[in-house]
Amino acid sequence: MSVNTTINSNCTISATPITFGNYDPIGANSASGIALTAPGTISLTCLKGSSPTIALGQGNNFSSTRRLKDATSGDFLAYELYQPSAATPSAACTYSGTIWGTSGTYGATFTPSTTWSASSTFSFNACGSISRGQNPSVGTGYQDTVVATVNF
Repeated sequence: MSVNTTINSNCTISATPITFGNYDPIGANSASGIALTAPGTISLTCLKGSSPTIALGQGNNFSSTRRLKDATSGDFLAYELYQPSAATPSAACTYSGTIWGTSGTYGATFTPSTTWSASSTFSFNACGSISRGQNPSVGTGYQDTVVATVNF
């Protein structure tokens, strides 16, 4: 009697949002101020032996850069997402460097360098930054949605 099975490659992905807080275009985030930064996380659970990559889409409001849109005013705030400082779980955020995109000139996929076991979940920082010196309208609903995709 022959007994056999196949184990297909598999990963699950989840994310926590990037919540920037208040942008102050005439104070802390003015042209002479600093960018507004915040981290989010992307968590993967993959089978042992997996070699996943994580890609981030351009967002719903993309126009040469990612943008948050205020539903009431229709105004935008440009922002960017950067890969963490290392390809290891929970590596510190960098708010410049490699833009976390999908591929090509706009950015690159992210390849974690970790050893996957069937029961391990690893979290990686997505590093968000709203550049200083923008002139947005007053609004409380600036948002965007970016699709994260894991290939394994």
